[in-house]
Amino acid sequence: MGSKQKALIGALFFLVMLAGAWLAYDYLSDAYRPQLPLNTTTPVTDEQGESPERQPAPDFTVTDWDGTDVRLSDFFGKPVIVNFWASWCPPCREEMADFDRVYEDFSEDIHFLMVNQTDGQRETMAQAREFIESDGYRFPVYFDEELEASIAYGISALPTTLFIDPDGYILGGIPGAIDEETLRDVIDLLF
Repeated sequence: MGSKQKALIGALFFLVMLAGAWLAYDYLSDAYRPQLPLNTTTPVTDEQGESPERQPAPDFTVTDWDGTDVRLSDFFGKPVIVNFWASWCPPCREEMADFDRVYEDFSEDIHFLMVNQTDGQRETMAQAREFIESDGYRFPVYFDEELEASIAYGISALPTTLFIDPDGYILGGIPGAIDEETLRDVIDLLF
């Protein structure tokens, strides 16, 4: 067998493998639907039959689009959805349009904090701004330049979304990307 035939067979094999990977990804993306948050408003009791104390949401400071420092606690009084993301993260990028649509419908009733993990190396404010502006997203973006918010919540995977009640208590969270339907379901369940 000649070298051209080997190269052609290799290229065909590569294309078949690539198509198989794409089909598997497409199937799993459609089939995967994350579970609702573990900690919801559903009454949970301990061994003595008593409800556990609610967990206050750790406060943190991030920078808004205009460079002003804001604290999570500034938003208490309404429910808060905090989404940790980065522009280099494919699942983060994929869920942004869903968050933007839900933000448009609920922005009067719920605070959305789209917290960018701005470490200054892998993610910069310029990269995050360029991504948001290029896609025309309207939700508010905040920059976690000191990673204070990410550390406060132990964020080890992006994206991660947290749900906080108007009084500043954590209701639950979902690690990984979520779609519009799931986000709306959680809002209906929790708020």
